[in-house]
Amino acid sequence: MAATAIERIVVQATAQEKSFISAKAKKLGIPVSELMRRGATAFKSADVEEELGALADAAKRAADHASNSIDDALAFITASNKRIEAMEAKANREAQKSASASTTVRRNTKQTAKRTNQAAA
Repeated sequence: MAATAIERIVVQATAQEKSFISAKAKKLGIPVSELMRRGATAFKSADVEEELGALADAAKRAADHASNSIDDALAFITASNKRIEAMEAKANREAQKSASASTTVRRNTKQTAKRTNQAAA
């Protein structure tokens, strides 16, 4: 249920403006007061539009900056993961080389001990 308009607002206008407003209200089939209420509620200040535009531009810049920061972080992580993989591969090669050398030393030690035992016998 719509509220009943009971408050009065006095609007100063020239004779021409009054005639124009009255003619427009008559053409639309509504009272002048209804036309004025609709006009006032539909009015948007240019300042508000400019502020909204500036806010939208700032939000876009912030989103672009965040996106670029995410891209930079992902690139850094990818490069870091490659460095870690290279270090792990090197450590594995060195461990295998060391294990192979230990096996060779043990094998040689066993063979030398066997020859020594055979020579002593």
